[in-house]
Parts: sequence; C-alpha cells; structure tokens
Amino acid sequence: MGRGRRASMNIGRILGRRRLLWVATATLSALMVLPARGGDRIRETTVIRETFDTLDDWEPLTFPKIPRHTRYRIEQENGNNVLRADADASASALVHRKVFSARDFPWIRWRWKIEKVLSRGDATRKAGDDYPIRIYVIFRYDPDKASFGQRLKYGAAKAFYGRYPPHSTLNYIWANRKHPSLVLPNTYTDRAMMFLLEQGRDKAGRWVEEERNILDDYRTAFGKDPPDEATVAVMCDTDNTGERTTAWVDDLVVFRKEAGSE
Repeated sequence: MGRGRRASMNIGRILGRRRLLWVATATLSALMVLPARGGDRIRETTVIRETFDTLDDWEPLTFPKIPRHTRYRIEQENGNNVLRADADASASALVHRKVFSARDFPWIRWRWKIEKVLSRGDATRKAGDDYPIRIYVIFRYDPDKASFGQRLKYGAAKAFYGRYPPHSTLNYIWANRKHPSLVLPNTYTDRAMMFLLEQGRDKAGRWVEEERNILDDYRTAFGKDPPDEATVAVMCDTDNTGERTTAWVDDLVVFRKEAGSE
C-alpha cells in the first residue's frame, strides 16, 4: 500500500477520538452579522473560527513509514498571528479537534499563502502527490450507515490501522501546476477528491482568500450528499518530491449563512 494511501487512511485515527453533540456545537457557535450587497444583511453562525492564537484545538497527525514531519508553528505577521508550515522532504498534518455537522454548517472560508510551488509536484501522479498547502474536510465513517461491502472494506482497514479511516475527504489544494480540471481524484484513493483552487506560482508570496460550500463541493465530487460528521485539517507535504517549501494559513472559519434582520 502506497504512502499516500496510508496517510489518507490514518487521518481517520483522529476522527475516532472526537464525537461532539450538535447541541453542544451550536452552543459553542459564535454569531456574526455582516453587511451584504444591496443593503441586505447576512448572519454567519460559526462552529469553528480559527485565528491561530494557540494550537490547543489542533492535534498533530503523523503517518507510518514517513519519518520526517512537517513543522507547524504560530508566527506573527504585521501583529497578526498566523499558522506557518515548513516542509522539508516531510509530511504530517494538523487535525482540528472539533467535529461538526456539515449539513448545519456547510460553508468554509480561509486565507492561505505559499512561498513557492514544488517543481516536481503533479496532481496526476503518485510521485508528484505533494502540495505546498492543502485544507481537508474529513468525513467520518459510520458503520451503522454503511453497506455490507463498505463494512468489510473498512473493517479490514480498522484491523490493520487500529481505527476506521475516513469515509471520504474533500481536499482543497494549491496545485503546483495548471491542470484542465478543477476537480481530480487523489492518485492514491478515489475517496479523496481534490479541488484545485489555486494552480501554479502566479499568486505565490501573497495572501489569497477562499470560500467554499462543502455540500455543493461534495455533491460535485461524489454525486451524493456527504456523511454528516466532519472535521477539518491542514497539511503541507513534500515527502514524495523531496523538496522544501513554506506556507501560511489564517482565518479558517466553518459556518452557516442566514438572512439577517435589520
């Protein structure tokens, strides 16, 4: 089994440790009211709002047989805290501890910046399956809702790894080069669908903001609705290409939008 598949499988170790009640999730949510075009107001109810003042809400994830790990740390930029990731022929991830309902909170927004792309990175090849930065939305596998075939497959994976792997993932990547498609399956597993939001070096060195509808993207990628339980992860990896790069992430928010009142 390839290293990339092991990495995708082992992300599930973290998901098995956290299962929060939706009532508690809603109680912890932050409420914002923002102006919208035309004078209307949009209310955002937030379940995750990460400004990287601390990494207490994140859990490191490492992968078997990948001895070198990406370094994640908080750095200040113009008085603002941001997450910095440094990869040097390495791979590891940070997984957020909070589990949320993708149906109740279908929007995700963040800012990211890269130092450079990877010269040998290629989203269509296993040897090029490295990216300066990627944001995962990871969906939890539920054996009670699985088919017989899925229970066999995931049961075998659990026997090997000790925990269930994710049911599926959306993988928002900064691709190293331009591709004709916006959406590609990961070269190691079709349970991880990649959205190539940025492609190439044109925007390297400056902050770029992204906003996505998780439900819409999942339906585009998999042709159906996702499992309800999800969490997010951040990853910078260069273990396949053996290269070195740095990336930054800030203002990562998972939320829902509602019409607000004046």
